[in-house]
Amino acid sequence: MGSAVERTDEHVREYLIYRGFTNTLKHLDNEIKADKEKGFRVDKIIDQLLQFIQSFDLSGLKEYWLYLDRRLFCRLEDVYRSTVNKLRTSLYRYYVINTIQVIRNLEKTQEFFQKQALELQGQAEWRDWFILPFIPAPEQNPAFSPYFSRQWSDTFLVSLHNFLSVLFQCMHILLAELLNVTVIMLQFMSCCNHFRESRDQKDGDEMVHHKLPAYVQNMDRTALTHNCNGQIFPQTAEKKGEASDAEAPAEACIDVPDSSAHTRTSGGVGEGGGLSAEQPFIKLSQEEYGEHHSSIMHCRVDCSGRRVASLDVDGVIKVWSFNPIMQTKATIMSKSPLLSLEWATKPDRLLLLGSGVGTVRLYDTDAKKNLYEMNIDETHPRILSLACSPSGSSFVCSAAALSRSGSVESVPRLPIPVSGQLLLWDTKTVKQQLQFSLEPEPVAINCTAFNHNGNLLVTGAADGVIRLFDMQRYESAMSWRAHEGEVYSVEFSYDENTVFSIGEDGKFIQWNIHRCGVKQSEQLLPQDATGPFILSGYSGYKQVQVPRGRLFAFDSEGQHVLTCSSSGGLIYRLTNGDPALESVLSLGGHKAPVVTVDWCSAVDCGTCLTASMDGKIKLSTLLAQKS
Repeated sequence: MGSAVERTDEHVREYLIYRGFTNTLKHLDNEIKADKEKGFRVDKIIDQLLQFIQSFDLSGLKEYWLYLDRRLFCRLEDVYRSTVNKLRTSLYRYYVINTIQVIRNLEKTQEFFQKQALELQGQAEWRDWFILPFIPAPEQNPAFSPYFSRQWSDTFLVSLHNFLSVLFQCMHILLAELLNVTVIMLQFMSCCNHFRESRDQKDGDEMVHHKLPAYVQNMDRTALTHNCNGQIFPQTAEKKGEASDAEAPAEACIDVPDSSAHTRTSGGVGEGGGLSAEQPFIKLSQEEYGEHHSSIMHCRVDCSGRRVASLDVDGVIKVWSFNPIMQTKATIMSKSPLLSLEWATKPDRLLLLGSGVGTVRLYDTDAKKNLYEMNIDETHPRILSLACSPSGSSFVCSAAALSRSGSVESVPRLPIPVSGQLLLWDTKTVKQQLQFSLEPEPVAINCTAFNHNGNLLVTGAADGVIRLFDMQRYESAMSWRAHEGEVYSVEFSYDENTVFSIGEDGKFIQWNIHRCGVKQSEQLLPQDATGPFILSGYSGYKQVQVPRGRLFAFDSEGQHVLTCSSSGGLIYRLTNGDPALESVLSLGGHKAPVVTVDWCSAVDCGTCLTASMDGKIKLSTLLAQKS
């Protein structure tokens, strides 16, 4: 972005010199020197911020950040506001630490808190900082010593540099679109002027009809539109068949710089977080939730994208939020083993909890209490899967018998599938509505998923069969053998014309639901993406966990899929060819195998959850690069 602006300035400067407009050239140079955006050069913007900090110019620092916020940050979507606020907080802390480290003058430190008191006293992250001027040696205080380290300051500056680089990367695309429109308008005006001149010269002759070129006829397809938040984005053609007509031949007139030249990577960005012209996502940040002390089984975001529920093998459930800060809202302890959980859709504060003793609880996360406890079936005590209908009026429950050993969990699983039931319960009356017929024999259902309106239900079973149920008639519409071994995870595709599944045979398969049992694509995944998951330790210690939670999740547009791996989540692009998956981004960050994933689709950016066998949950915030 910065190099494009510099090149444009040079072209304008050469034009003014060629025309002899020396006074205009002087004004241009003066304006460039006073340019607060520094020609969109990230290094110069950061140098300006550091200059304010080193000269202890608090007013200048606040005014300059406010200018950047009004000019740049306010155009971002609301989901990025928390990132901007965190950077501002770190910038102010950097200023405060600098007043102590450089001059040890408490007047500047106290001046900061006096001037910022009204703004900061109500913010939780600043509550403990008001005592900083009164601590004799704050650099030795455990609460503040990390901020005096070189590592913290370097990490902050690199994070700020990367954030601005990502921001200008997006603006670079916008600038190219604006220049495209400008060139098109100039060409259109040239055509109009040529038409007028031709008409004047041939006065009295037969009128000549000029056919406008393709790029003028399709100007509306490349025009820019504004949404209600003031964000600017390219308008795309609605019909795929018209995409080829929308391409404007203005590319030869514009020299678009290579965005990879502005890449700056660091540990703060993480593996795979660098910029790439073909990379659909850029990892902005990765945070860790570490309140669990054993392997995670399930980790799910609610429908609103505000809360997460996570369940570990010890039966401990944590309900927590991550925006604007990561905070535990509720902790649920269970005497009986818990095997499944699912968020209710309406209201989204309710949580369904399935146990290993034949009960399902409806838990209110706001009131922090159980509303109901439903006894499902004593002969099928293991509640393996729960799925709430989109309307919120009912939920599907999969109950299975005990394994041959009589335990709730058995690793590895028996080669002969155990008996199971698939039941429909009414959420309001808390009564069982019906029991689905499972052909050819009752079998344990491992995973369930509704389509967007609840008219269809897809299930994956221990016998390797996928069953599709018509929820209007409450009967099986079709079924087919999908995998050798058990089906671990199933989901509808974005257009709901296909179903994706992962099975014990390690295959990720796309099925056409309009043609029973017909594969559209197939991809063999590594074992660390499908399980069983193995965590090895010292002295031959080995922990084995069979898949229980969601093994894959789609982004908001259904074009990319997140899967498990031994060191973090892996994002693939869905292709129509062979191979079916194309790796695009590794999230990393884990030291133990990831056993379940989720992708929050309530916001435009990717908020990916990856949970591992050491009890750690990583929340990765992605920036989607719109093409």
